[in-house]
Amino acid sequence: MRHHFACPLRWSDMDAFGHVNNVVFLRYLEEARVDFLFRLAQEADAGSFASGAVVARHEIDYLRPLVHRSEPVAVETWVSKIGAASVTLGYDVKDADAVYARAATVIVPYDLKEGRPRRLSAAERSFLEPYLDDSFRDPAAPASR
Repeated sequence: MRHHFACPLRWSDMDAFGHVNNVVFLRYLEEARVDFLFRLAQEADAGSFASGAVVARHEIDYLRPLVHRSEPVAVETWVSKIGAASVTLGYDVKDADAVYARAATVIVPYDLKEGRPRRLSAAERSFLEPYLDDSFRDPAAPASR
């Protein structure tokens, strides 16, 4: 199962070369991730990572240029790995015609009051498991030899 987020493109997302700037893709991933981990998880009564979560790593493969248009781009999110104290999310930034970027983010649950990482709660793990799909190559994983 994947989470689907329709992300609008803004005129300001463009760079001098006429395509969406590479840094803006991080914002698209963030918008999809916040919708997934906070809104959707909260609706599922999974605790919504409300006690905190931090990004430990991003990795993006840019596959083709994305240019401004009025239609939103789709950001599909799935879980590629669940650890005791981290989760790796995979993403495709795409439309019906092409995949523009594939990315991964490692998220670490974080106790904001204590100022340290924490383990995933049972509710968080239960929310994430239906989205687990490790069949896609994780850009954040080391290359196999």
